[in-house]
Amino acid sequence: MSAGVLLLTHEGVGNALIAAARHVMPQLPLKVAAMEVPADAEVAAMNDDASRLLRQLDSGEGVLVLSDLYGATPCNIGLALEDHGARIRCVSGLNLPMLLRVMNYADQSLADLAEIAASGGRRGIFIDHA
Repeated sequence: MSAGVLLLTHEGVGNALIAAARHVMPQLPLKVAAMEVPADAEVAAMNDDASRLLRQLDSGEGVLVLSDLYGATPCNIGLALEDHGARIRCVSGLNLPMLLRVMNYADQSLADLAEIAASGGRRGIFIDHA
C-alpha cells in the first residue's frame, strides 16, 4: 500500500498539474485527485467534498495534501481535514516539480513524502545567472 495524494487548489490549478504530470509520467504510481476551490465556494460544502475525496484516496497509509497557497481557502480546507481523524500531512507551495518528485518516491511513508514534496518544490525553482 501507499499514500494517496490530494491536490487542494484554486480553480484551474490542480487538474492542470495532474494533466502535466501525466504528460511526463503517463502511469502515476500513486492515487491522486484534485479538488479546485472556486472563489465563491461554500466552505462547509468544500470541507465535505474534501473529506469524501480523502476517504477515497486513503488506502490505509494516509493522504498527502498538497495546496497551492498557504493561508488561502484551499490550504485551510486541507488543514481542517486533520479534524476528521484522517492521517494526513499538508504541504503548500504546490508546483509541478513537487508533484513529480512525490510520484517518483511513491514507496515512501507519508511523513517522508511530505519532506520529499517540500524538497522537490524548492529544488524545482531556478534563477538564471543573468
